[in-house]
Amino acid sequence: MRWEPGQYLAFGDLRLRPAIDLLARVGLGEPALIYDLGCGPGNTTALLRRRWPDARIIGIDASAEMLAKARQASPDVDFRQADVAIWSPPEAPALIFSNAALHWLSDHHGLFPRLFGMLAPGGVLAVQMPRNFEQPSHRAMAEAVAGGPWAERLRPLLRGAPATAEPAVYWRLLAPLVAALEIFEIEYLQVLEGPDPVKEWTKGTALKPFLDALSGEERDRFEADYAARVAEYYPAEADGRTLFPFRRLFVIAARAGP
Repeated sequence: MRWEPGQYLAFGDLRLRPAIDLLARVGLGEPALIYDLGCGPGNTTALLRRRWPDARIIGIDASAEMLAKARQASPDVDFRQADVAIWSPPEAPALIFSNAALHWLSDHHGLFPRLFGMLAPGGVLAVQMPRNFEQPSHRAMAEAVAGGPWAERLRPLLRGAPATAEPAVYWRLLAPLVAALEIFEIEYLQVLEGPDPVKEWTKGTALKPFLDALSGEERDRFEADYAARVAEYYPAEADGRTLFPFRRLFVIAARAGP
């Protein structure tokens, strides 16, 4: 899909917070080569640059729109367009960092061991992924899809089983391979402001493929339908703000040193 960096960054501080928490758990000293997989508009890449100013950092993303924004934000970083699902580095990195990207890909049973195997000795794979796909924000999407004349066209866009599995799945995949492994979850109580804030949040990510499949008045009707449904699940508080709990999974896997 064609990403819209402006919509995605409307909640930039909240989207960046998990990346900060993930980065804090990476104990590398001075990595020579870092890849930021699914770097998006480059806000996470900027965190990596500030942490390791002397490292060679390469951002990878499939979206030309996101990469254009990233190059503007961090002109000293090498950004490259590639499909993360089939990507492989020409040389082994010390760190593969991925914030809120790998949940878009399937076959995690193959993906995670493959990415881990790309690391240099002593390297680290650090990943954060949303794990909230069974929450009301996503149920409301399915309800909106089924509740209108667009149902037949939009139903194929509904995702099946969530790509992000239970934490134990990643432990079983990686534990036999690693020197050290840390897996944990955080549920952030996000406090959103403005009209239809949960709709606006999902409009930058999960809702976008459905909107892209429609146009004109029909697109507007679908967006309004979803907004009404999701507002019932997440009513505004007395002060007008909206609470939006959001669970995320963290995986930090370290390879044995030389």
